[in-house]
Amino acid sequence: MALFTKRKGAAVASIAAVAALALSACGGGSTPAASGGVEASKDVNISGSPTFDKMKSAGKIVIGVKEDQPELGYKNAATGERTGFDIQMAQWMAASLGFSGDKVEFKVVDSAAREQALANGDVNLYVGTYSITDKRKAMVGFVGPYFETGQGLLVKKDNTDITSEKNLDGKTVCSATGSTPLQNIQQNFPKVKATSFDKYSQCVEALKTGQVDAVTTDQAILIGYAAQSPEDYKVVGEPFTKEKYGIGIPKGDKALCEALSKTLTDGGADWTKIYDATLGKSGTKVEQPKPDACA
Repeated sequence: MALFTKRKGAAVASIAAVAALALSACGGGSTPAASGGVEASKDVNISGSPTFDKMKSAGKIVIGVKEDQPELGYKNAATGERTGFDIQMAQWMAASLGFSGDKVEFKVVDSAAREQALANGDVNLYVGTYSITDKRKAMVGFVGPYFETGQGLLVKKDNTDITSEKNLDGKTVCSATGSTPLQNIQQNFPKVKATSFDKYSQCVEALKTGQVDAVTTDQAILIGYAAQSPEDYKVVGEPFTKEKYGIGIPKGDKALCEALSKTLTDGGADWTKIYDATLGKSGTKVEQPKPDACA
């Protein structure tokens, strides 16, 4: 489905620290407290999950995230505070496994390094606009989808040449190295010059300086950047792909997949509160997708 469709005259909320959530516990799940901390589930035990055993032995959970995606995975350089939909999703998943906020370690992992980070055990989970694809499923496990969006375009505010993907011939378009939007441009838009950086924020900076004509990635991410600098950028056109975000886990850990999938399935009200406090500030209403069965 096409999400985050641009609406004329709709004001997108400016980037700000996400309000603390007060989510009700459900199905033995977790409760993010009003203080912004997380109340972890008690006495959690996932039989047959080597990843869970590793986390319990270490006394903490390490979650791979992004930190340059406003309202998704964002870190305030001045305060060090992490905010966004993916950050709160990660905290929710951690708490459902019995790890309170002080037992959660966030580790920034760029798009191209996600599979290796999970395979090496550098992170236990990855929650960061991670699209589920068959190629990736051959290397890692996925829980979800927990969100759906589609590929879009970000251009300068005064750009009148690019109104959709149909106007990209001869243009230079930037995306993150290793991302599915970059692969889509390379494979299906032969007359477009594709370039990439490790981070989407670097693509946005290249757009600002005129090195590239457009930035492409999931429209959810682009709306965050447009909201951050509405005087400089705008999102154009309709989504032209369908992307399903999943929680990355080590391949073969079905027990962990089933535990996290149950949290998503049982926690619909919690999911909605997290969305409304973050991406929902754009004014766009969406529904929680149904998680796929664990392989």
